[in-house]
Amino acid sequence: MVKDHVSNSQELMQLEDKYGAHNYHPLPVVLAKGEGVYVWDVEGKKYYDFLSAYSAVNQGHCHPRIINALSTQAQQLTLTSRAFYNDRLGKYEQYLTNYFGFDKVLPMNTGAEGVETAIKLCRKWGYEKKGIENGKAVIIVAGQNFHGRTTTIISFSSDPDARGNFGPYTPGFVSIDYNNIDALKDAIAANGDNVAGFLVEPIQGEAGVNTPADDFMANAAAVCRENKVLFIADEIQTGIARTGSLLASCGNCTCQGSCERQAATYVKPDILILGKALSGGVYPVSAVLADDEVMNVIKPGQHGSTFGGNPLACAVAIEALEVVKDEKLAQNARRLGELFRSEMQKMVDKLNIVSLVRGRGLLNAIVINDTPDSSTAWDICVALKENGLLAKPTHGNIIRFAPPLVMTEEQLLDCCRIIELTVSTFER
Repeated sequence: MVKDHVSNSQELMQLEDKYGAHNYHPLPVVLAKGEGVYVWDVEGKKYYDFLSAYSAVNQGHCHPRIINALSTQAQQLTLTSRAFYNDRLGKYEQYLTNYFGFDKVLPMNTGAEGVETAIKLCRKWGYEKKGIENGKAVIIVAGQNFHGRTTTIISFSSDPDARGNFGPYTPGFVSIDYNNIDALKDAIAANGDNVAGFLVEPIQGEAGVNTPADDFMANAAAVCRENKVLFIADEIQTGIARTGSLLASCGNCTCQGSCERQAATYVKPDILILGKALSGGVYPVSAVLADDEVMNVIKPGQHGSTFGGNPLACAVAIEALEVVKDEKLAQNARRLGELFRSEMQKMVDKLNIVSLVRGRGLLNAIVINDTPDSSTAWDICVALKENGLLAKPTHGNIIRFAPPLVMTEEQLLDCCRIIELTVSTFER
């Protein structure tokens, strides 16, 4: 029997520990409500959310416009499967392809499904369009990547926790150093015409917000074009305005569609993978976009999902993207990101416990001056929680900061104050 009377944090955490698989290590806080940049625990304590559900809640928690779109559509039609047409999907596909500048979209649900879709699409294109011998296609990836946790994806992961004891692993992937154009050229040369694609995150979020050289994406795309290799951008975490532009591969461009500035800075991937904030964190929605020359290799029965492209997802995603545009969230992320890094740099200059701040837009991280196997970053995050701000460490000694993009300057400065106050108590 479900214990409806359970209401305090300790009992609720114990329930998860007893009945749930132990595949996560959450911060010890039990959340019950969210609004904008804030969340509240079951005891009613209020926190700034500085993780945004791994950048899924760019538009803020429970944005009223997105919730209204969800509620309205949920009362009309939620799921038909793709056995039939529905009255939302075509309009959504037209909206999304126009918004991001592609011919076609293949709708899915989760980020990992999006990556798997892109891998299948790339391989099929390689065999049918590039003429790679069947079973010989190679996709180049970057070390320290995080693209999901399916069996195929973890086959090219360098994270021992994600990969360990889940073999045998899927072949067909070659890993190179991130942000290394020469390594990309060498890998293409070594594998010849069998290289079908290069899959990369414009910024590596899980790896600790690793930001590449300003010209890395453009140079990588150029190398791919020269060698008839598909350039695949995984923008599940970096996309939808998080880094101060609509897509991180846009460089510094904040527009939707063509503009003079975009012509010089935008790197259009051959395949674009989106998820997370595509729904504002309200519903699982992901998408893979490509032009006809690539997307048309997929024929009926060759790929799909019962829930992919369902009416509820379509309504939510359209409204979520309208919010990004109407509220100028990319511009806000860029402006506040510069302010945040400036304030964090002041802290780095004063304290020995922090060695570095890096990031772009409102996807940032600080590097704690301790070993990756120490508990210092975790302990700092627990202390931040006590002081009203929620963040999580990654890769041991790195703390990622990614608040909702609806944050105001006043709120951001208050958060900077909390962070410095908390981190300073760990100064040696």
